Amino acid sequence: MSSMIDDNSLNMSGYSIDEMYIGQKASISKTITESDINTYAGLIADFNPVHINAEYAKNTRFGERIAHGMFTASFFSTIVGMCIPGADAIYLGQTLKFIAPVKIGDTITATGEVTKIVKEKRIAYLRTTIVNQRGEIVIDGEGTVMATK
Repeated sequence: MSSMIDDNSLNMSGYSIDEMYIGQKASISKTITESDINTYAGLIADFNPVHINAEYAKNTRFGERIAHGMFTASFFSTIVGMCIPGADAIYLGQTLKFIAPVKIGDTITATGEVTKIVKEKRIAYLRTTIVNQRGEIVIDGEGTVMATK
């Protein structure tokens, strides 16, 4: 897999709510391949031709195939499950705003940043963003997570 998690972000033991802090960040980067898009389409049975048919996609407003928005957004799960809070995290919710398409060959970086902590409930809120290799935001949102450690 051509993914990269910042070594400082990886947290296999998980953070407790007391170890988390406002401004804490984690990121993961990946270059999106044709194989990634085809595999995802097969896994979820979403064969929309804008994702899998190059001839069809040429005539869309994108001019070429694009990645599924939910595939791109799924990298937030990596942030929550592997970084902040990490192991044993419970994903409670996620808002998403799809701003720009992700195309084959784009390198995306998903980032989660802690913006609010409710210690008594062990809940944290993260600003979640994905940018492409040009630094353009392609997805923006907020994740709600629980630290169970």
